[in-house]
Amino acid sequence: MNILSEKTVPDIEAKEILEKREKEGELKYEQKNALELLKKFVKLNKEKTNSLTEELAKIEKLRDRQIVSIVNFLPEDRDDLRAVLQKEYSILTDEEINLVLETVKKYS
Repeated sequence: MNILSEKTVPDIEAKEILEKREKEGELKYEQKNALELLKKFVKLNKEKTNSLTEELAKIEKLRDRQIVSIVNFLPEDRDDLRAVLQKEYSILTDEEINLVLETVKKYS
């Protein structure tokens, strides 16, 4: 198997991909486990995920993978956001941190 491309996607999109593959044929062990977990823990629907992603993309300092992490985890406070962003947390100003948290709160 050759990898043609790689892209970070939100959990809802990964869930949809695995559900589609499940309909086409049997999933491998790891894929079944991943789908099971995604069914339990995906919190937002596709529309809300896309809207939240678009709003977070307006914050220039956030990269795609950081946005996906925020959308998947939906941090509720500064400590949660710090855990999601880890070392990149320090690049955000207090105003940007508050904006991220307010934006997430609108969609969760």
